[in-house]
Amino acid sequence: MHDDEYEVCIDSTLEPGSLTYGEYYLPGQTEEECLFSCHICHPSLCNDNLSGIAVVLFLAKMLSTRKNRLSYRFLFIPGTIGAITWLALNENKFSNIKAGLVATLLGDPASFTYKKTRNGDEITDKAVIHFLKFSGKDYRLIDFFPYGYDERQFNSPGINLPIGSLTRSQYGQYPEYHTSADNLELVTPEKLEESLKAYLAVTDILDNNIVYINQYPKCEPQLGKRGIYQKIGGTNEQDNELRKMAMLWCLNLSDGKHSLLDIADQASFPFDVVKQVATILEETGLLARLIG
Repeated sequence: MHDDEYEVCIDSTLEPGSLTYGEYYLPGQTEEECLFSCHICHPSLCNDNLSGIAVVLFLAKMLSTRKNRLSYRFLFIPGTIGAITWLALNENKFSNIKAGLVATLLGDPASFTYKKTRNGDEITDKAVIHFLKFSGKDYRLIDFFPYGYDERQFNSPGINLPIGSLTRSQYGQYPEYHTSADNLELVTPEKLEESLKAYLAVTDILDNNIVYINQYPKCEPQLGKRGIYQKIGGTNEQDNELRKMAMLWCLNLSDGKHSLLDIADQASFPFDVVKQVATILEETGLLARLIG
């Protein structure tokens, strides 16, 4: 298109119609749920649409094969109007939604960018930031602002759901954005796989963020006679020492007030290490889950 001016005719009508969206609900052991949303309004664009759809589809498929504590809801909706429609029809579900992410721009070469929730200190924020901190990769954190994708609808003041957005590039900040160059040359399988693993890691933190109570809280219990040291063996002595210290942190902070993510953050340990040793302590009767 090389001419200076063009005349455009938009042949449209204003009349009652319909809006179609996809929704998949995966029930867990509790009604508390995590919501993942992607937009389907311009699927000809590879990064700004299809990458989010692909990651969310595979995330739903993989979570459906495991036993989950949380329930998961996956939305495939047109941007803006789709989120507004779903929210208008589902206010009775708001109280169950404890975390969530808007998924898009997940196949390009940029590092991860996390846009926080409106409150900035929700469990979603803590889980994603913890993952990024221990990912060993560059990342960027930005505070919430009322523009962008559907996180602005989920975080509107009358709704205020704890939903952030984990992307690579941001909208409008790469030259291929909203052009025909947003294609398979921009999106790579390696980056899509890395994004899927990131989303799985975040769900692992959210799903296993359990609150425990120390069953022997008065001073440190003797661990050797319970065979615990044999169970925490790592690949080397450094791993063993890491797990031993993580175990002491779990015993000390499992007071019914600190979750495993709280413990991991305070101890500056990867969540997976804390989760592993907490499972061992639970199996040996030193920790018990706080129910309710």
